[in-house]
Parts: sequence; C-alpha cells; structure tokens
Amino acid sequence: MKIITDTSIIISVLVNESHKLKIVEKTKHAEIIAPASLHWEIGNAFSAMFKRNRITIDQATDALAFYYKIPIRFVDINLESAIKIASQLDIYAYDAYFIVCAQQQKASLLTLDKKLAEASKKMGVTLIEV
Repeated sequence: MKIITDTSIIISVLVNESHKLKIVEKTKHAEIIAPASLHWEIGNAFSAMFKRNRITIDQATDALAFYYKIPIRFVDINLESAIKIASQLDIYAYDAYFIVCAQQQKASLLTLDKKLAEASKKMGVTLIEV
C-alpha cells in the first residue's frame, strides 16, 4: 500500500507526540511517499518550534538524524496542478503539493492537518484516519 505523508505526520513522529504509535502502526509495511518539498517544511516546522521554545537545536538535530532514516520516497509533483488546486480551494501551495502527490501516485493521504484533510476530500483524495 502507498501512503502519502505530510509534515504534520513526520513532525508528530519525530517529537514523540501522542499520535506517534498510531502513525507507526498505520504506516507499517507501507510505501511512504512525499513531495520533495517535505524537507523544507520539516526545517520550517523546527524553526517555528525554536521560536516557541518547544525544541532545542540539539533535539532538532537528533530528530533530523531519525528523519533521515525514515524510508520515504520523494517525488516531484506537477506544479501547475498544485497552483490550480491552491487557487481553487484557497489553500497554500505547500498543502496542494500533498494533494497532487496523492493524485499522481493514486495513494491515500495521512495527515493530522484538518484543513488539508478537508481540502483533500474536496479533490477526491482518500484519507487515512489516525
């Protein structure tokens, strides 16, 4: 089974949030796929956590070491499709990348982001509940 994972899922696992065990169970034996933009979104999430004093640089560095071990297949997405979806649904392009990724890969999306989940449903993307 192919699963598209977004930033919220990866961050939840990396910082040991309450959903971690459910996420690990849902993704066991699955092919995990994400748009290449995930790398930059992970960096942005950590920088936001620094500003809120939620994480230290040492914790982020340790989390990144674990992140690099997660077997994620990164794919390019159709940027034109993404910006059309972003415009149509009034969402950020970064969210549209995950929708397009799911459409292109004919895969379900795993997310903790409620707005992304709603937008994905509107575009016919199957969601995996956590």
